[in-house]
Amino acid sequence: MARGTTIVIDLGKTLSKVSLWSASGELLDRHVRPNAPIEVDGLRRLDAGGTGQWLLETLAHFADHPVETIIPVGHGAAVAVLDGGALAFAPLDYEQAIPVETMAAYRTTRDRFAVTGSPALPDGLNIGSQLHLLEQRYPEVMARATLLPWAQYWAYFLTGVAASEVTSLGCHSDLWNPLAADFAPMARTRGWAERFAPLAKAGDAVGVLLPWIASQTGLSRNVRVLAGLHDSNAALLAARGFAEIADNEATVLSTGTWFVAMRLARSGVNMAALPEARDCLVNVDAYGQPVPSARFMGGREIETLIEIDTRRVDIRPDQPALLAAVPEVLALQKMVLPTLMRGFGPFPHGTFGWINRPEDWFERRAAACLYAAMVADTALDLIGSCERLLVEGRFSEADVFVRALAALRPQTQVYVGNAHNDVSFGALRLVDPALRPLGALVRVEPLDGPIDAYRRRWHAEIGAFA
Repeated sequence: MARGTTIVIDLGKTLSKVSLWSASGELLDRHVRPNAPIEVDGLRRLDAGGTGQWLLETLAHFADHPVETIIPVGHGAAVAVLDGGALAFAPLDYEQAIPVETMAAYRTTRDRFAVTGSPALPDGLNIGSQLHLLEQRYPEVMARATLLPWAQYWAYFLTGVAASEVTSLGCHSDLWNPLAADFAPMARTRGWAERFAPLAKAGDAVGVLLPWIASQTGLSRNVRVLAGLHDSNAALLAARGFAEIADNEATVLSTGTWFVAMRLARSGVNMAALPEARDCLVNVDAYGQPVPSARFMGGREIETLIEIDTRRVDIRPDQPALLAAVPEVLALQKMVLPTLMRGFGPFPHGTFGWINRPEDWFERRAAACLYAAMVADTALDLIGSCERLLVEGRFSEADVFVRALAALRPQTQVYVGNAHNDVSFGALRLVDPALRPLGALVRVEPLDGPIDAYRRRWHAEIGAFA
């Protein structure tokens, strides 16, 4: 068990976050940086260089603390390519479009959904499609390269030790067989499995800080760095620290750029029964177990609808005014239909549109939250979510959203926890699994009003493509 402090590096799609934690699980400090993509060779990329420089500067803030451990966390749709021990090129951003011919050729090689639990997703959301494109662009480099998932690249950045890990490999990558706990047949046939760095468990220490990083940051050279894990799986670990979730039938809805529902099923997982075409998938948790999941780009859609950037704008102010706008929105059935981000979520082919579009800013914001609740409710049904639901992350403080979700699912106990630190706290539990959250879960009070009639109208309007 750690006696000193732990740093969690959480490198998501929208935000990079670095937090400092005591051995007892108390948050001591937190730094945040909005992410922005770069373009290299005509391709949209992750700014690994800028992120790395910011990370080193941020770690230096903690030089006076007794740091013992660093844990990297990252989103699951990026791969780092090492050549000669260095990053060969900036990793692709998963929103980089894949040429139609390239994607068609790649998809002829994919394994069936029943094998991988990984649906065929747009752009570069399947790591396999990224690797296929990179092989075309950089054939010589890719033939000799070492591959790392995004979270594990940062462990390598800090230690010089390359490792891979299953929560990232099992995140709609097309590369992993969750039931066999091994690489999928395609990954072996195409030679990618042998290119990935050796497997490590999320909680394994892969090494200690490189001397030059220790010198530049002022941290001890003895700071150990864990392999780390996928961000939504870290949120799942945090949720398991609550008695209400723990070993019960429960679902965690992690909210950020993506809304990801992950079900802790008490029964076996039938991957073939999940509707692949509606953005359902099977994740793999930190213990290697399959987790039925569903997702949609809820954060991006809400930001688009209310025309603010929630990375920079606090979503909590004016909650009473927002709640006051709800009765009018429900009564006049002012609503949004799917889907702003086509190709994603339970309605991937829906045509976006407003019905009775509200002009009032608070009503539009309330309608956006109701829209997110409607889509989330559908996604939860697709994976059989029942009994308990924990909403965590950036939008767990959006009262209209969580209270509407509770009203839509009256047979489910809906909870919220700490909105900002669940991913980091989950990573911290890799160091000490006995840690329990300092705060308690709060049961969500359902929203009042004719939400059932609102839902019936909403589903009737989208029935043609549901």
